[in-house]
Amino acid sequence: MAAAGTAGIAGGDHRPGGKARRVGPPEGLGDGLPLGTPGVDVDHGADPRRRRAAAQGRLPAATTPAGPGAQGRVRGHADRAEHGLAVRLLASHETTSGGTWRVAGIADYWSKYEFGWHWSPTANQHDAIAAVQLALTETASLLPDGVDLLEHLADTVTGEVVPITLVTDNGGPFRSAKFAAFIEATPELDHVRTRVRTPGQNGVRERAFQSLKYERLYREQIDDIHDLVDHSEDFRSEFNTTRPHEALSWNRPREVHLGLADPGTPNFPEAENLPEP
Repeated sequence: MAAAGTAGIAGGDHRPGGKARRVGPPEGLGDGLPLGTPGVDVDHGADPRRRRAAAQGRLPAATTPAGPGAQGRVRGHADRAEHGLAVRLLASHETTSGGTWRVAGIADYWSKYEFGWHWSPTANQHDAIAAVQLALTETASLLPDGVDLLEHLADTVTGEVVPITLVTDNGGPFRSAKFAAFIEATPELDHVRTRVRTPGQNGVRERAFQSLKYERLYREQIDDIHDLVDHSEDFRSEFNTTRPHEALSWNRPREVHLGLADPGTPNFPEAENLPEP
């Protein structure tokens, strides 16, 4: 699976740490040390604030996502890719006559695939849960016929389920008891929150919603929720299936997510230098 966000998971709220420190988003930590650098781990010893954050599971190490839904690797388990989704609650969007709406969205860190977006006039714990459920449903639909999501997440050797890491900010919906209970009852997921006031740690989610706003929503007259959903879904379809992404070596998110393309291999032929006659 991939990354998630909310407004319904699209705009701005993002899991308590587990027993092992988890790998975070490939964006920088905001203090000069980049994440996503192969073979580089973050040194938490210099700053007491960083040591406390690491002890609480909120300060990730830096490695590169290893596959669809993979956000990085669990420290101490170098052979296990940890699945990762980015969740965000987006700022509200006001229609001309249909009120103000918020969107929650989830994206995959590795493939950049955008899962279905949840639109609502509110941005609370119920919207956060609805957005995650929407992404889980779509994730299952992308698997081969007959393959269960839990089966897909199970280690082929040990049978242990390696859950998808759901990355959110520290907004109220993601700190609520109801959201925590939902995560606890969903073995497919493992929740981690970014540091306070560091949206760059969930940059995959932030960047995609920025594209939605500036490339589509702000350029159209949107009268009501029906127009809003139609324009958003057109953009999501184009984002996932039509336009090449530079971060994916000009491949498309859906192709990368389904394993039909390699994000490290450009999808256009290299120019050949022919010998001079």
